[in-house]
Amino acid sequence: MKIKKILISQPKPAELEKSPYTALTEKYNLEVEYKKFIKVEGIKAQEFRHSKVNILDHSAIIFTSRKAVDHFFRISEELRVEIPDTMKYFCISESTAYYLQKYVQYRKRKIFHGKQNFNDLMELIKKHKKEKFLLPCSESHKNEIPEILEKAKIKYNKAVIYRTQSADLSDIDIEEFDMLVFFSPSGVKSLFENFKDYKQGDRVVAIFGPSAIKEAEARGLKVNIKAPNKKAPSMSMAIDQFLDEERKKRRRKKK
Repeated sequence: MKIKKILISQPKPAELEKSPYTALTEKYNLEVEYKKFIKVEGIKAQEFRHSKVNILDHSAIIFTSRKAVDHFFRISEELRVEIPDTMKYFCISESTAYYLQKYVQYRKRKIFHGKQNFNDLMELIKKHKKEKFLLPCSESHKNEIPEILEKAKIKYNKAVIYRTQSADLSDIDIEEFDMLVFFSPSGVKSLFENFKDYKQGDRVVAIFGPSAIKEAEARGLKVNIKAPNKKAPSMSMAIDQFLDEERKKRRRKKK
């Protein structure tokens, strides 16, 4: 089938003209829509206290996303915890590290970052084994990261500071899209919570990340586009390659 309409399960970009998906719409004459499939709710200070996690017992923080950064500093403020200047920050990517500028003076802090995945960051964490790490995370966090930390015998505690919930998708007609694009297991779960009898049929499903792919396949979806991969480190690149190959196939059939 020819792809004409794509649904991206993320909020509409603030600068739409700079989005890589906008370039795809022009290249392949597509219609792209954006819709948040999940909503994030912060854990309240009173609930956090029940976990008996003391932020100041730790000398380093591991951040795997911007959401974790936002909710860590939110909960710290609600608890009236003043983060010391000596705190070290280990971020999964450079962009997450730079995002810390929203809360701390970047140049005056000890901030480390990986390239894009947790294995890169682990090489840095292993060099600081004497630190006691805090891992701010969601209620439905990935098990892979704690398992990697435990295997490397890193001293750490988890701090559940936010939870993800399915958004209300009743205002969209899911059947009118030729391709659905997901970036998290929660996004995939939201699809089936909102559309309980959803059948994929010949629609294309694109998934970013191994945990989201695992969730999709467990629910019976055929994942046509998997990212990141060796040829496509981003989702937009993976979709571009898929559409380009489909276009070549149609041209060969016409000959």
